Amino acid sequence: MAKKIPIYLVSILLFMLILPAGSVGWEWKANGVAFGWPLMGKWFVFWALGVRLFIAGIRQATKPGFTAREVFHIAGEDSFVVIRELGFANICVGLLGILSMWHPSWRDAAATTGGLYFGLAGVLHLFKKPDSRNEVIALVSDLYIFLIMLLYLLSEIHK
Repeated sequence: MAKKIPIYLVSILLFMLILPAGSVGWEWKANGVAFGWPLMGKWFVFWALGVRLFIAGIRQATKPGFTAREVFHIAGEDSFVVIRELGFANICVGLLGILSMWHPSWRDAAATTGGLYFGLAGVLHLFKKPDSRNEVIALVSDLYIFLIMLLYLLSEIHK
């Protein structure tokens, strides 16, 4: 029997690759928008930062057990209050990324805040040395979005 693909991996692939790339391709082809970092940044900020962090934040705030057990391998409920607060922060940063779709002047702030968050989290995962598949997924996805946000912001500086 084939191995079941973990829902965490599927969600990461959707929000970090498939939905942003599909949105970039759609806007580029359908609306004739110039292909480049401004277009990619718009959709990666919306999907990978905004929607991903917003949904993760809601899940962490309402069901902290998944993050505690599956990502950080913490047994018991002592960590739940901290994970809920992490969820609140993720909701806030995620909302900034989502709203940047309608307020483009917010996009650089969202990319800076979210990109820095992912970069620091990725470095933390590196130093901890991941010991589960979910931690490896978190490590790779965190550093990936940090790199995308860094490249987007560098392109904004050189406009």
